[in-house]
Amino acid sequence: MTERPGILISAPSSGTGKTTVMLGLLRAFAEDGLRVQPFKSGPDYIDPAFHQAACGRASFNLDTWAMGPALFAAISAEANSADICVAEGSMGLYDGVATQGQIGFGSSAETAQAMGWPVVLVVDVSGQAQSAAATALGFQAYNPDIPFAGVILNRCASPRHERLARLGMEAAGVRVLGVLPRRGDLTLPERHLGLIQAIEHPDLDAAIAGYAAFLKEHVDIAALRNAAQGRETVVGATALPPPPAQRIALAQDAAFSFTYPHILEGWRRAGAEITPFSPLADESQDPSADLVWLPGGYPELHGATLAAATRFKTALRTHAETRPIHGECGGYMALGAALIDKDGVRHEMAGLLGLVTSYEKRKFHLGYRRAVLRAGLPGHEPGTALRGHEFHYSTILEQPDAPLAEVADADGNPVPETGSARGMVTGTFFHLISAEDAA
Repeated sequence: MTERPGILISAPSSGTGKTTVMLGLLRAFAEDGLRVQPFKSGPDYIDPAFHQAACGRASFNLDTWAMGPALFAAISAEANSADICVAEGSMGLYDGVATQGQIGFGSSAETAQAMGWPVVLVVDVSGQAQSAAATALGFQAYNPDIPFAGVILNRCASPRHERLARLGMEAAGVRVLGVLPRRGDLTLPERHLGLIQAIEHPDLDAAIAGYAAFLKEHVDIAALRNAAQGRETVVGATALPPPPAQRIALAQDAAFSFTYPHILEGWRRAGAEITPFSPLADESQDPSADLVWLPGGYPELHGATLAAATRFKTALRTHAETRPIHGECGGYMALGAALIDKDGVRHEMAGLLGLVTSYEKRKFHLGYRRAVLRAGLPGHEPGTALRGHEFHYSTILEQPDAPLAEVADADGNPVPETGSARGMVTGTFFHLISAEDAA
């Protein structure tokens, strides 16, 4: 048994500045010589790359809806060699889905409670002063079983504004751990799926260093470190996902990069050989690979480049004659017949599936998915129940192939994005998080 002391950075809602606080705090702790283990609560494949850039350690997702107890414990064990854990929440602290998943409803509060990590609530005080204390008090009192460290007040306009906000927190009995003045230059670039990818940021290290300096000036870093707590949990859990093949060619570039860290770590630890290649650079995959895996990403931003990548597409077609290929979301789109960009221009894709998608006709698709496989997917037999998450704006125009699975949302309602199977090729719009525990 071991304790994993940590804190969870959350907020009343999205857009309050918790990612800035998270990145600055990770770097500040690392600069103080601590071994910091970052985590992300909920289904997100963009933030973990920023976390790793901030502190030098891979960040892992913890998800009470999509993960069973064994996988949740295995991922939490990544903190065994760390001095402190810092987790970033998703949306608001108590936000989740309406129907219980494998452990819970997917909220950040559940992650904090499961790990024993006190919550640091980032409260945007713009447009209010003492009234912010009512929000903080409500979050602290809503579930008394959730450990609560205090608040960081963000976007404070002036010393007078700070004094009034602090008076409110003092009256409510809420501890103030720091106050961040309003600054317009502390935002990360975004696009339609949220933040741009870490690899695309023009000067990410300098930006994170700036966040850390800002936090050190205005936040009690020592108090945050001392607030860290954790529950005793089992050491040495080994339930990370096994690899679907021994030699896996993995597409990795600005168009294909959305993979959950625990998936790849499970493959590596089981001895799988992962060989990256870049479709955008018109590279062919390792010809000796047993499996080609195309993750999600932003192929809709690179339609013309992918359409012209003849070496990449030819090698895929040759591979598919005898060995499996799987694509997730953007990877699924690239395996299809065509992709139509925001300007209505049609770009020919690999043609291994009949899927035709359009970004011109945008439709928002977001949420957890539960899929029961009708056909096999690399690493999983027909009948297996998988859990994942879907997040994209593309519309299906044609989907002529056999459906890969029966897919439903978190409440069990069927969705039309069933995935596709043709020969040795499969694709899904959801990003795989886990296979359901046998129990």
